[in-house]
Amino acid sequence: MPEPLDFRIDRLATPVGELVVVADAAGRLRAIDWTDHEARMRRLLDRYCGRGRYTLSPARDPGGLTTAMGLYFKGDVAVIDTLPVETTGTPFQRSVWQALRKIRRGTTISYAELATRIGKPRAVRAAGLANGQNPIGIVVPCHRVIGSNGTLTGYGGGLPRKKWLLEHEGAL
Repeated sequence: MPEPLDFRIDRLATPVGELVVVADAAGRLRAIDWTDHEARMRRLLDRYCGRGRYTLSPARDPGGLTTAMGLYFKGDVAVIDTLPVETTGTPFQRSVWQALRKIRRGTTISYAELATRIGKPRAVRAAGLANGQNPIGIVVPCHRVIGSNGTLTGYGGGLPRKKWLLEHEGAL
């Protein structure tokens, strides 16, 4: 049986709550979420890595990711564009997550546009579900997806945080 994945976990105080940052040994971001949603983050890690197939060890600024996220919250929103990420998921989920990373900061798209961008224009609901299963929020910017009528819809961290993130990035 292979050795469990060794993940490092750190926490960061932000203007909208404490953030949990999880990195692998290579310094790639594996998960990010709010501490009040840490149970969901662990469920996603269980789903994508396998229950009992990873460890979470406290570490200070793994891979420099906590520092980078601190810079993001201080106004350097471009810092997240090139952060290394790694996750598993279905090919469909990964196509959605790759498309999310291509949404320019300061802009939003609809779920219908997201489905179109991955070449599956009729898969709007499926794209929305994959968006919601994204384990690396903010950096894989699921918050940049809004309803077709321009309303803020669905964000695992709560709509007030989604609104704050979009305002912070200049999209609202």
